[in-house]
Amino acid sequence: MADSFPQCLEDFAAGFDRRLEEYLTPAGDVVPELVGAIRYAALSPGKRIRPYLVTRCCELAGGTAVDAEPAAAAVECVHAFSLIHDDLPAMDDDDLRRGRPTCHKKFDEATAILAGDALVVLAFELLASHAADQALAARMILALAGGAGWEGMIGGQMADMQGQSKPPTLTLAKYIHERKTASLFESSCRIGVMAGHGDADTVAACGRFGQRLGRAFQIADDLLDVTSTADTLGKEVGKDAGAGKQTFPKCVGIRRSRAAATDEANAAITELKVFGPEADDLRALAQYVVDRNY
Repeated sequence: MADSFPQCLEDFAAGFDRRLEEYLTPAGDVVPELVGAIRYAALSPGKRIRPYLVTRCCELAGGTAVDAEPAAAAVECVHAFSLIHDDLPAMDDDDLRRGRPTCHKKFDEATAILAGDALVVLAFELLASHAADQALAARMILALAGGAGWEGMIGGQMADMQGQSKPPTLTLAKYIHERKTASLFESSCRIGVMAGHGDADTVAACGRFGQRLGRAFQIADDLLDVTSTADTLGKEVGKDAGAGKQTFPKCVGIRRSRAAATDEANAAITELKVFGPEADDLRALAQYVVDRNY
């Protein structure tokens, strides 16, 4: 499974993107430039790990991929919003994302900001309008808001920016990782179980898996920024060190960072023991996030 997982993820992404494109087709009269920027950013080539987590956790809880679709699209909309805003001149000031010009470079800064705004609002619209009932919608909206908001991803981004003016500390790097990246991974898993009408224990177990997986993913990202190339990653490398960001390699070096990523991946796998072989692909995903080269 581990060797074949990248192809599994690629196949999932191809099918998911077709459905995401439908969700990103407005029914009403929307300014074409805004639609173009939204679709450019959200449909750009990506691994689609977060919607994969939503889908598979939904299935582990007894639901289907169809049950998971709106929630998976909602999570990817939030992720796309975060990338658009992270790339802005006021944030990381990046020119490349996934091997293409960033949204504000392709269009303009104001359009990029509005495209990000629209995507995050659309995410909650999708959850509210497609859930089986209002109670379920409320639970999923709260889970996504918690993962994306000031106590989660957005708060982590703020800490990330503030950390650039501080000496490197592992405590701060972990704080940033847990919020900026791992919180949305955790929410993806929790929302997936909710979409499949799973019980509270399953929500909690999958949430713990997502949190540890997200930590492993971000440590691996830190490593790639210092060991990979722009051609491989599809974005500029070496920017974290240049900006003074709080990263694992900066705090503890490359060798210990690799060990930490492996430890987090193994901890994530441990959280899946209650699911048996049905979760083998998620175990392979945990290995994949630390072994990947992009």
